Amino acid sequence: MSVNSNTRTYIYTYACTGDEESLCGMELRCLFGREIPAAIFESGIRVDVSRSPFIKERIDVMYAGDSLEEIYSQTEQVEVQGQSFKVIFVKTNDLSPAEKIEYDERRVIEREIGLRIEGEADVNHPQLVYGIVTLGGRWYFGAYHKNKATWFRQMKKPRSYSIALSTRVARAAVNMAIPHPAGVRAIDPCCGIGTVMVEALSMGIDIVGRDINPQIVAGARTNIAHFGFSSTVTLGDIADIEDHYDVAIVDMPYNLYSRITPEEQLAILVHTRRIADRVVIVAIEAVDEMIADAGFTIIDRCIAKKGAFSRHLMLCE
Repeated sequence: MSVNSNTRTYIYTYACTGDEESLCGMELRCLFGREIPAAIFESGIRVDVSRSPFIKERIDVMYAGDSLEEIYSQTEQVEVQGQSFKVIFVKTNDLSPAEKIEYDERRVIEREIGLRIEGEADVNHPQLVYGIVTLGGRWYFGAYHKNKATWFRQMKKPRSYSIALSTRVARAAVNMAIPHPAGVRAIDPCCGIGTVMVEALSMGIDIVGRDINPQIVAGARTNIAHFGFSSTVTLGDIADIEDHYDVAIVDMPYNLYSRITPEEQLAILVHTRRIADRVVIVAIEAVDEMIADAGFTIIDRCIAKKGAFSRHLMLCE
């Protein structure tokens, strides 16, 4: 069955550690608008595969069938227009252990499809990459996209801060806050050294930052420039922000590391409610009552663990 381009479907695979399950689950819910099953799933929503720290690969489905023979027949229609190509068997699937397809058989399937595509196969440097995968008892074939993991380079910042969010948590938080970036204006009003801003900017998101500490502001500007991005990071209190934004991401200052009272924390949330319609709040503990007092409603939440240390992420509107 050839897939109509107006009803394009995508197959995604993903992976996370046990400590990341809650974080990963919420990020995927925000990106795809529903609870996502383990390891592999189908969606009509197209997400850049390199946005998420958890998504591994995506197949843009061209053909679907109940058997490999159906796929083999359909792939004879593939036109590579003079470009070299490669076919990859996606190992992640929902087959039972008894149905597992071993390495040798996967290579046979790749070759069978490759022989039916008229063009030059190139396993090392192909211009086009196609994927074949099984899910829910059916087979799917289409253009294959692998996560480029671009955020790895952003883990090594010239300015660091011991309690800054990890790059993976920051990137997931951005995806929760801004699943669909087109036309969205965002702010990080307590931006620290700019970890969240760097991740947002790397995804082409329109975001500005602010912090009350002049040394931290200088560090954020240095980090943003280091990775070749451009944005505005201003010095000042959140109370002085007059502009309005679609989204804010707030990594709350912690009593554990900085001298901030509960009253000052509440003030940050109250001002965030004033300047933004939607927010992801990151805190070292659940602050439900404070969030409610600020006028927000929590619509989703998760916990990001790292050893004995946990951070709560709460999406509010």
